[in-house]
Amino acid sequence: MALESPPTLASDEAEELKQLVTEGADALSAKSKKKRFDEQGWGSLKSTPLFEVLREYKDVLPDDIPAELPQDKGVQHEIDLVPGKKYCVTRQWPLPREQVKAIDDFFESRRKAGQVRESKSPHSAPTFCVKKAQGGWRSVHAYSKLNDATVPAQTPIPRKDVITDSMALSTIFSALDLRDGFYQILMRESDIPLTAVSTPSGMLWEWLVMPQGLKHAPATFNRCVTHLLRSVRDFAPSYFDDVFIHSREVNGTLDVEMHKEHLRKLFAHERKHKLYANLKKCIFGASEIPVLGCLVGKNGVRPDPGKVRVINEWPTPSNGKELRQFFGLTTYLCKYVSNYAGKIRPLSQLLKKDASWDWTAECQKALMQSSRA
Repeated sequence: MALESPPTLASDEAEELKQLVTEGADALSAKSKKKRFDEQGWGSLKSTPLFEVLREYKDVLPDDIPAELPQDKGVQHEIDLVPGKKYCVTRQWPLPREQVKAIDDFFESRRKAGQVRESKSPHSAPTFCVKKAQGGWRSVHAYSKLNDATVPAQTPIPRKDVITDSMALSTIFSALDLRDGFYQILMRESDIPLTAVSTPSGMLWEWLVMPQGLKHAPATFNRCVTHLLRSVRDFAPSYFDDVFIHSREVNGTLDVEMHKEHLRKLFAHERKHKLYANLKKCIFGASEIPVLGCLVGKNGVRPDPGKVRVINEWPTPSNGKELRQFFGLTTYLCKYVSNYAGKIRPLSQLLKKDASWDWTAECQKALMQSSRA
C-alpha cells in the first residue's frame, strides 16, 4: 500500500523532493502491481503446488461474476435517518455526452442483473463519472445529503495488530482480494427508496443491493464477510475485502498440505455464500505477503520497504512544523524500530515549549537512526 502524503512543507525544495520520492514510489508500486496482475492467470499458476485446489474451486475465482441478484447472506445494509429528516434530494447536473452514455450503459447492465429497478422515490441523488486508471468511466453517486442525514453506526473494525499477530509462526501464506463485494449484499427492503439516484438522461433508479458511496457501506461489507467467514478466521482472518490465509506444519503434516486444506475450507465457504475473488489480485503459496501496510512472512512482520525508503529520503527539517510532519511519517515505524522513543529523543526536545531551534549533529544522527530497526 502507498503511504499517504503528509501536509505540504514550507520549503520549495522539500516539497519538490517529497513529490519526487512519493510519486516515484507510487509509480514503481503501481507498475510492479500492474505487471504482476497482468501476468497472473491460470497458466502461470500451473507450477504452484496449490494449482489443483485452485482449479477445484475455479468458480470462486471467475473471470466475470454472475450477473444476478445475490442471495440473502444474513446481513443487509440498513439506513436509519436522523429524526425529523424527510427527503434527501440533490438535483442532477449536466454531463458530457460520453459520460451520459457510460452512466446509461452502467445502469442497463445492473438492471439486467436485477440489481436496480426504476424508481418513484421522493429521494434522489445525482450520478457522475470519474476516469478509471485503466481507461473508461466509473459511475459514482453523490449521496452527500443522504449520508449527512444518516444515523452513525458503531460497527467495530478488526484491529490490524490482532490480524498480524494471529499470523505469527506461520510459514506459508496466501491473500485473496474479494471483488464487487458491495453488490453481493442486499439492501433492507424498507430502505431501497433511499438509494434512488438520477441520471443525466432523466432516469431515476433505486438499488436492491448495496451501492457504493453510502455511509457505513464499507462497515456493512466488513461485517458481512466477518459473519460468513467466522468459522475459518483462525487461519483466514479478513479485513474488508482482503482475506489472509496462513498455515504452518502441524503434527508432521507439511505446511503446504495444511495450506491446501485451509484453502479448501475457505473456498467452500465462498462457494456456499457466493463470494468471489479476483484471481489477478490474489497471492498464493508465498513465504511473505503484504498485510495492511506491512509485510508478514515466516520471519515475522516487517515494514513496507517502500515506506521506509520515503522516510529515509525525506529532507532534513528546518523548523518545528517540518519536524512534526516528519514525525507523522515515522510514527508508522515505531513498532518496528527498537527503542524508537529513545532514538528520537534529541528531536523531541526541539518541540518542547520555549525550546530554541538548534539542529545539532546529535539531531542529525537521531534523524538517520529513526528508521533503523
